[in-house]
Amino acid sequence: MFKTIARGLAVCSVTTAATLAGAQGLADLRNDAATAGDVTTYGMGWGLQRHTTLGQITPANVKTLSPVWNLSLDNSTNASNQPLLIDGTMYVASHSHTVAIDAVTGRQKWKVGLDLPADIAGYLCCGIHTRGMAALDGVLYRTTIDAHVLAISMADGKVLWKQKAADYKDGYSMTAAPLIAGGALITGVSGGEYGTRGFINGWDLKTGAKKWHRWTTAAPGEPGGDTWKGDAHKTGGGPTWLTGSFDPELDLVYWGVGNGGPWNAATRGGDSLYINSVLALRPATGEVVWHYQFSPGDPYDYDGVNELVLADLPIGGKPTKVLMQANRNGFFYVLDRSSGKLLSATAFARTVNWASGVDLKTGRPIDTPMTAMVRKTEEMKDFIEVWPSAFGGKNWMPMSYDPVRRLVFMNTIDVGMKVRYVKQERPGGPNWYLGLELGGFVSPADGNRGALVAWDPVAGKPVWTAPNKSPYWSGVLSTASGVVFTGAQNGQFMAFDAKSGEKLWSFQTGSGISGLPIAWERGGRQYVTVLSGSAHVYGALAGDPDTANVPAGGSVWTFALPQR
Repeated sequence: MFKTIARGLAVCSVTTAATLAGAQGLADLRNDAATAGDVTTYGMGWGLQRHTTLGQITPANVKTLSPVWNLSLDNSTNASNQPLLIDGTMYVASHSHTVAIDAVTGRQKWKVGLDLPADIAGYLCCGIHTRGMAALDGVLYRTTIDAHVLAISMADGKVLWKQKAADYKDGYSMTAAPLIAGGALITGVSGGEYGTRGFINGWDLKTGAKKWHRWTTAAPGEPGGDTWKGDAHKTGGGPTWLTGSFDPELDLVYWGVGNGGPWNAATRGGDSLYINSVLALRPATGEVVWHYQFSPGDPYDYDGVNELVLADLPIGGKPTKVLMQANRNGFFYVLDRSSGKLLSATAFARTVNWASGVDLKTGRPIDTPMTAMVRKTEEMKDFIEVWPSAFGGKNWMPMSYDPVRRLVFMNTIDVGMKVRYVKQERPGGPNWYLGLELGGFVSPADGNRGALVAWDPVAGKPVWTAPNKSPYWSGVLSTASGVVFTGAQNGQFMAFDAKSGEKLWSFQTGSGISGLPIAWERGGRQYVTVLSGSAHVYGALAGDPDTANVPAGGSVWTFALPQR
């Protein structure tokens, strides 16, 4: 462990780090999706498409893919992380360390620990992990599970500045990768199940000074403030626990806002803005330019934080800048990202019984009688069965988008839940504030709890579906050559044919995969890297027999075709 350097560290220290690391600038971040040698952003581009232009690995030869190296992360927590790859060095964040690795050989170059409180595990809602980092000019930026933001030298791992975003003892934590946009470092926060009040922050890249703060629950007197009962907004949730996307031409950052607190909607009253929404923000100031609410009021923990993928699609025969999200509520949304106008919303989940559709004129879901009853019922005698469950029709694991084939590839979930709403006072501390009892999860009749799905976002329908007994909890990577990579909770890293959905290859990594695969090139050779190491909420709560005996243990795997 090493001690944190004071926040006011001179700018020259950051500049020195940049010189030593030979790192990238803003142009590299902007062009990340189109460049093959490095992976400089979370999402492999500001648009979060997770698609590579590389084509060396093809459906014809992927069966010969084999490991090049494997590196242990020396922990058994959830490895739900995406590495960065800059100038031949791979950077990986775990909950406890930051690691630099020689990307070609797998040799660890440095590993630096975080100074975390000894009691932190007792204050975390939903797992001990971190999802990734941002990088610019020789500096890595990351968050910590005790709700701090750090700038770290790429050259040696030393902390350049550290800032406290919130108090972990109030239920806050941070697991998401920061986003660099509009001259600011932008971060979100976790803790929606503990009765916290969500927010998004913008930080100065060089000094760590806070540039702006945006609450995600509207207060009285503000737009949307009348959508809450009394002071419910103060403990109303609205966490922001996944990384947003950025359109530099529109100068807009798109950030998802999560569930309300408690889940019991009748306790909060009304739509509870801005829970379960996307906010379009000016990155330099945090100003909200527009918002769209996917699940007004949200009594089912459907969140709204899933990745917001940017693309250009032909809508009504006209090229349109869109934002896409496969929401946990079971509907796939396409919005005009300039204005927030809803263009389409189509059910992708196999079973949806909370809404019968989405009204394209109002943008609001069409409640079924069950949901209409739930919205006004604070206390309930009997359990009801809701589809999708709180795990969603798709959870946080990010999809990919192939801009040439115009197809989305996503890991979906088909699980229901039994719930009964009850009155609950906010307990405070590390205790769940849900306002309901969970009566267990329900499997579909055919037993297939998940699938990898190829989805046409213009037509609003699946092209193919590859079902599985357990949901895949890994991110998805697509390639220009037509290969789709993802991972399974039993440890298999897999390749599928983008055209047919046929499984072409798999390799056992030794632990369940919840990491986010990346593709990169060095010396004319294409590589694919993914983290293995599963210890997450689905495995703990779902009662899925296929994931019951999967060992933990985090590690980094890199694969390539045999050299000729």
